[in-house]
Amino acid sequence: MGKTLLIIDDERDMGMMLRRFFDLNGYNVILAENGLDGIEKAGAQPDLILLDINMPDVDGLEVCRRIRDHVACPILFLTARVEDRDKLEGFAAGGDDYIVKPFSIDELGARVEAHLRREERSGQNVHRTMFDGQFMIDYTARQVSFNGEPIPLKPKEFDIVELLSTHPGQLFSKERIFEHIWDMASDTELSVITEHISRIRAKFAKTGCKPYIQTVWGSGYKWVK
Repeated sequence: MGKTLLIIDDERDMGMMLRRFFDLNGYNVILAENGLDGIEKAGAQPDLILLDINMPDVDGLEVCRRIRDHVACPILFLTARVEDRDKLEGFAAGGDDYIVKPFSIDELGARVEAHLRREERSGQNVHRTMFDGQFMIDYTARQVSFNGEPIPLKPKEFDIVELLSTHPGQLFSKERIFEHIWDMASDTELSVITEHISRIRAKFAKTGCKPYIQTVWGSGYKWVK
């Protein structure tokens, strides 16, 4: 059975074009014509969401913020915005990729496939790891807890924790983290790594556990046992 995509776009022609393309490529497609409709249809737990940013009433960034704590799948923004600050805002809202209009439909299809393949690889991790007898990472469920209390991480935050914690002591530069997590490299977007790690540390601190992620100034980050 094909993967399920949710397409949220208020431009009817664009939505129908995307629907036809992914239908022909074996996907099950759910189409939402505005932000509120998309929030409701996200309850179907699709495998991936294509989300237009520039929509009236509730824009794509707000849609992403509202659904991100309840939807774990990749969210790919479709937008005409090209400013670096817009990209950072999209990643901070919980987006996984940023595709600028106009785009090649074949490239979009390849991006969708790449994100779904990564999700499948992540699902093959079937183990848990305990640190200090209190801090636990469940790689299968993609959950983190301290003394049994869940620590709510957004998908990209968990991806960073997973990458670093499965390579304890190994130093990762911002560039390497960005390439591993987002499958691309861009000097203009590396500050998103700093923002994500700051939020991870804040969430860890709120539960009382130690930071685990150590900054090596001028070089990057590593996981400390």
